[in-house]
Amino acid sequence: MSGTLYITATPIGNMEDITYRAVRILKEVDLIAAEDTRNSRRILSRYDIHTPMTSYHEHNKIEKAYELVDMLKDGKDIALITDAGMPAISDPGEELVRIAADVGIDVCVVPGASASVSALAVSGLPARRFAFEAFLPKDKKKRRAILEELKNETRTIIMYEAPHHLKALLSELAPVLGNSRKISLCRELTKVHEEVERTSIGDAIASYGSEKEPRGEYVLVIEGKSADEIEAERQAAWEDISIEEHVRRYEDEGMDHKEAMKMAASDRGVPKREIYNALHKKKD
Repeated sequence: MSGTLYITATPIGNMEDITYRAVRILKEVDLIAAEDTRNSRRILSRYDIHTPMTSYHEHNKIEKAYELVDMLKDGKDIALITDAGMPAISDPGEELVRIAADVGIDVCVVPGASASVSALAVSGLPARRFAFEAFLPKDKKKRRAILEELKNETRTIIMYEAPHHLKALLSELAPVLGNSRKISLCRELTKVHEEVERTSIGDAIASYGSEKEPRGEYVLVIEGKSADEIEAERQAAWEDISIEEHVRRYEDEGMDHKEAMKMAASDRGVPKREIYNALHKKKD
């Protein structure tokens, strides 16, 4: 029988944030695949875990995945862990999960700490719907494309950033999302110097531009585009054309005159009677 691949969460900072089940699994499996074996030894030593480890990271994620899958086929149980938090989330482990699942290996999750969800929970921003972007790509073209997509994102947005890139990212966000957009900057979550700064993009730029230097790893939780913003933009789009031209555009699309007036009134946020009066006044 094939073995099982256990996707096992580890603490994101505070060493106590690990489940009883995770400790048991890490002791029972035949092998632990770790993103950084030197870093992972701290948590294993803390909980008296002596299971053999092997390195699985961004630079060997495909080749090593097939080696690990061969071991799973031979009946070995393997636990996958990352440097901190949930493996396979913005993490090379997603490749191992995909390859193992494709060949029918049992993949089992052992859940636990996650920086993105922890930051969202403490951010004070809407949490029912969110878009997880993790680290933006370094490629400038891809980066611009994603930022342009986020311009009209109505869900709460979650990003990761390193301290030495934080100022640059905030400067990129401002012209796309606006200085007044709410943002929670969560750093060093669960650690001694944990901090959650609930502010706006513009105020964050001012703060980090003069008062302090970014320190520690950051999770940025950003307010999505509001219904008021969308409505304001929708109405502004029609300010440069006349009511007559506005109605004619809908008529050119095949609508009858009455329906076209109704749509124009909706676009402009005015009663249909106002559209009707304006058109007839022009005729007179």
